[in-house]
Amino acid sequence: METPDGEAILAFVTGRSRAAVRAGLVDPLDLDQQTRYESLMQRLALGEPLAYVLGSAGFYRREFLVDPRVLIPRPETEHLCDVAIEFLRGLDAPRVLDIGTGSGAIACTIAAEVASAHVDAVDSSAAALEVAAENRKRLQLEHRVAFYYGDLFEPVAGKRYDAIIANLPYVPEGEGDRALRFEPASALYAGVDGLEIYRRFFTQAPPAVRPGGIVLAEGAPPIAAGLLALARGAFPHARVTLERDYGGRDRFVKVETPG
Repeated sequence: METPDGEAILAFVTGRSRAAVRAGLVDPLDLDQQTRYESLMQRLALGEPLAYVLGSAGFYRREFLVDPRVLIPRPETEHLCDVAIEFLRGLDAPRVLDIGTGSGAIACTIAAEVASAHVDAVDSSAAALEVAAENRKRLQLEHRVAFYYGDLFEPVAGKRYDAIIANLPYVPEGEGDRALRFEPASALYAGVDGLEIYRRFFTQAPPAVRPGGIVLAEGAPPIAAGLLALARGAFPHARVTLERDYGGRDRFVKVETPG
């Protein structure tokens, strides 16, 4: 019997659904399919994430192209998207900034879900932006999502936004799951306490938010208290809360600025 990941690879190789694989409704593999299947299973056995093996990852009911140039979108981030989308749907033609866009999953999801939104997305990795541009093209969002190469707010200096979303590196140096070795280190690690990049982010963020706008910054339980303190220091007159993901773990900081 195939493991769940084995089922996914068999479905990928044969072009059948995972339900068909599970039900045994797949014809015997021909030589090319067998060779490909064994190659992909070997990559999986060496610890490579399934999303890289298949070349895509599911996020917010869509499939996004991924490879080792970008982090794999996590389901924990979907709650952050829910909060942003709910807020933006109450606005007329909102402007959104996604910093640390990676694969473009957050930027493209927001643009797809909020038809009136225009999203600027920034990343310091030119290679990551190549992947993001492919995802934008597949979702036909070229007219409402713009990508910029550079550091934090620098490429969009002077612009102001209704919502700013950041999923920046936050893993302390020397920590992290061994499985992370396949993902780009520059998108993961942020100094000895995991807050190095977020310190710069919160120093630069206040002038870029419109009155009544929000800032959402994703982290993880080990850095949650520090992330909350940075946000409160940068926005002393805003309502700043620590939000949990759908698994009940401290996941992101929400800043609601005065209107």
